[in-house]
Amino acid sequence: MSPLSTSATAYAADLVVFGGTGDLSMRKLLPALYHCDRDGRLSPETRIIAMSRGGLTDDDFRGKVDAGVRRQVPADDPDGWRRFLGRLHHVSVDVGRRAGGDDTDLPGWSALAALLAGQEERDRVFYLASPPRTFGPFCRELAAAGLVTPRSRVVLEKPLGHDLVSARRINDEVGAIFDERQIFRIDHYLGKETVQNLLVLRFANAFLEPIWNSLWIDHVQITVAETVGTPGRRGYYDHAGALRDMVQNHLLQLLCMTAMEPPARNDREAIRDEKVKVLQSLLPITGTEADRFTVRGQYTEAAGMPGYLHEPGSTPPTEASRRVETFAAIRAEIRNWRWAGVPFYLRTGKRLPRRTSEIVVQFKDVPHSIFPGGTPNRLVLRLQPEEGIELHIMAKEPGAGEVALKPVPLSLSFGETFTARVPEAYERLLTDVLAANPTLFMRRDEVEAAWRWIDPILAAWESSADLPEPYPAGSTGPAGAHELLGRSGRAWHEEEA
Repeated sequence: MSPLSTSATAYAADLVVFGGTGDLSMRKLLPALYHCDRDGRLSPETRIIAMSRGGLTDDDFRGKVDAGVRRQVPADDPDGWRRFLGRLHHVSVDVGRRAGGDDTDLPGWSALAALLAGQEERDRVFYLASPPRTFGPFCRELAAAGLVTPRSRVVLEKPLGHDLVSARRINDEVGAIFDERQIFRIDHYLGKETVQNLLVLRFANAFLEPIWNSLWIDHVQITVAETVGTPGRRGYYDHAGALRDMVQNHLLQLLCMTAMEPPARNDREAIRDEKVKVLQSLLPITGTEADRFTVRGQYTEAAGMPGYLHEPGSTPPTEASRRVETFAAIRAEIRNWRWAGVPFYLRTGKRLPRRTSEIVVQFKDVPHSIFPGGTPNRLVLRLQPEEGIELHIMAKEPGAGEVALKPVPLSLSFGETFTARVPEAYERLLTDVLAANPTLFMRRDEVEAAWRWIDPILAAWESSADLPEPYPAGSTGPAGAHELLGRSGRAWHEEEA
């Protein structure tokens, strides 16, 4: 079986979601699990157990899901929806508060133990849709309640810590309870069809891989842009910022999938081995180099939209608020034979003019063109809003006069090309967790290698007296981001479109 393949066999499992009534669960996890059920990827015996402080009964929780999730899924299968609701259970728990002090008497944990009793041979998946500070306590409480079995797995949501030290601490705490093979660190970007198609495009088509190197590629752009700001979330964002929130995980994962070497073996660890090698090959950005190779910005009021410091529903701004970046751009380089001298431009930001996630591979011009007006080829992989692949080539415009060239895209839209519904990223990743397939999840050494590269940039920004460069809400970002490419005669993809 290919490492990107997941068995269609539906094994019985108990899926326990901590933070089961939270935003992530209601918007992403439960709709994804419904689709898995609808597609026959959950066995009839599989149960979904939400744990929260809500004090809900099973019926209360089912009613909450019926009201909050039903509108996010198709309404054409009422019997399937009733079946899905029947899988749901709720247990109230308050992590870290023990009754009396007896390790066996934990509020909520005894109720969960009773619910799971007699099913020790069944797979158990503990999904921690909760803040990273709770990962260690949750795992310790699970062990103290005797709920961790050899067939158990734990899923950790990002962000995994806020720097290398905290990431190591979390990995140590979780690793004290679960073996590495049982730990699934999730990044939902890796579940997107386009990301997986990138590997197929490279490694299953003979024409592309021979030119996937510095001889033929001029540079690569990776963009994750959002139109939304941070209303009501500045308390979180003041301590995160774009670099921690997006670059350390999402953008670096996309970089790894773009730049990795062909796996030497067709097994589940080979892809993760190659991704780690990419992170270890990144040229460090330290000290004053951060001024040359990075840009940080913060959106200000414009076009009727509030600035970061005055978002509605947020607490009054602090000094930390003024220093946090809502935009980050980095010029990265990979020190190996394939990519030497090829810049990778990473960019993410909030309150930008369009919502998009894409990878743009800009090829070099032909060595000698006999036609005037040509432009280099470009490969664009769109992750959102509509997943697809475009290869921009030069073609002759129709006409009997002089030859006139025009760049045209050869387009593959997944929604238009394939009749099957394109699954959401969480559907794919939850299916992989239930199948114990770790290919699209991050290993411990991978997470720590990413932080090892990010930490010096954070340190340089924190030691600088400069504030993030302001940019108007709704604009394409700070001027420094355009200069980052402009210094070498390049431009961001949308500026050339």
